[in-house]
Amino acid sequence: MTNLKLTPLAALHRDLGAKMTAFAGYQMPVQYKNGIIHEHLHCRSQAGFFDISHMGQCRIFGDRAAAALDKLTPGGIAELALGQQKYTVLTNAAGGVIDDIIVTRVTDGVGIIVNAGCKDKDFAYLRERLPADCRFEAFTDRALLALQGPGAAAVMAKFSGEAAALNFLQVCETSVAGVTCSVSRSGYTGEDGFEISLPAADAERVAKLLLAEDGVEPIGLGARDTLRLEAGLCLYGHELNETITPIEAGLNWIFKKGHTDFPGAEAILAQRQNAAGRRRVGLLVEGKIPVRDGAILLDSAGREVGIVTSGSFSPTLNRPIAMALIDRALTAAGTRLNAVVRNSAIELTVCPLPFVPHRYHKLAR
Repeated sequence: MTNLKLTPLAALHRDLGAKMTAFAGYQMPVQYKNGIIHEHLHCRSQAGFFDISHMGQCRIFGDRAAAALDKLTPGGIAELALGQQKYTVLTNAAGGVIDDIIVTRVTDGVGIIVNAGCKDKDFAYLRERLPADCRFEAFTDRALLALQGPGAAAVMAKFSGEAAALNFLQVCETSVAGVTCSVSRSGYTGEDGFEISLPAADAERVAKLLLAEDGVEPIGLGARDTLRLEAGLCLYGHELNETITPIEAGLNWIFKKGHTDFPGAEAILAQRQNAAGRRRVGLLVEGKIPVRDGAILLDSAGREVGIVTSGSFSPTLNRPIAMALIDRALTAAGTRLNAVVRNSAIELTVCPLPFVPHRYHKLAR
């Protein structure tokens, strides 16, 4: 694994006995000594610690930063209150997705978190498309940590009562173990939890303090993927790419009503009005053999009707599950399909998403 970038926690991962892998140009922990299934179930029952410092962090400065970003996304950025986050996508001229991102409204503009594998193209795209009165800055000296699971809030409360009091998709600037951090109540597991942006130089000390808390264990990329799959969350390069529209991916809810001024709007809004020809669905797999991404899906007549975008064994459900893009006519729950795996047909049943209910911390308004 030469020429790979390292996160600020690389030495800590080795000390914790992580099995490392190459991911998006970084050397990252795929699992620790107890294995992926243990890590997955631990996050669902207690609290998991994740190093997500490979993700890209940047900011657009300026009074018109939110309005400018609205013109590159399906909108709703300018309406965000200070300290509020929104999940959205950058779209291309054909209506495909350049990347899915998390946007935070801050006092001097907007903060953005982008996917690690899209970081370079996203930053170049934003620099090129933003107006002259907006200033773009990529943060290369910050780490990003995540604390996820039903025990996360109790752990966070020991370090920052302000952060522990946040609602889902709210953000605050706070001190964690004497380090000034930006903490959001968000994550990629379907569980309640937090993401902590902090200076890279302080990341290892804060990580060790979090890991020293009862019920907190390190979680690698393997369990991060199975957790997000159970939660029915998109992974860029699988459920999203530059040829898949947000409508096909089932992201209708990210659109601001009446917003039409963004790349690919004509194609995307036509799909909203007339329904896209294919849609993302969940699939329950019969038997014990997982159906992986790229598997072709067939209907009862043997016609090709879609493709699996993600598939794995679900530790929570104790069975294989998958997500797929399939013909719209076959998206009803209970529809039976077949996947071609090593020249064999495996039965699958269309089901609602998510596979495991979300447990985000949403207070009644």
